[in-house]
Amino acid sequence: QLQLVESGGGLAQVGGSLRLSCVASGRAYNPYAMSWFRQGPGKEREFVAGISWSGDSASYEDSVKGRFSISRDNAKTTVELQMNSLKFEDTAVYYCAARLGRTVQWNKDDYTYWGQGTQVTVSS
Repeated sequence: QLQLVESGGGLAQVGGSLRLSCVASGRAYNPYAMSWFRQGPGKEREFVAGISWSGDSASYEDSVKGRFSISRDNAKTTVELQMNSLKFEDTAVYYCAARLGRTVQWNKDDYTYWGQGTQVTVSS
């Protein structure tokens, strides 16, 4: 089983930056793609960004495109989300997720492994 642990969340001002990190440990069948989801109070988890197993392709939800950047290390054990030009609407709990397969999928039901979440709060 694969364990995912997020860190880096906190309080930021509108227009500021945060960097989230997700560290994978344990065992899982390769390959697996990884993504970030977020969930506000009373809302469904929604796709934010994802990166393929190879790291050659990345996908972004329209509202974060050009502001957020996802990356992974060469060992494929750490995924980061650089969040720039933060908006109030970015406030949510952010979850790291992994799915078996090489490609990114946008539906949360396609993901098997989930982190505990890290809170991101953007203030005016």
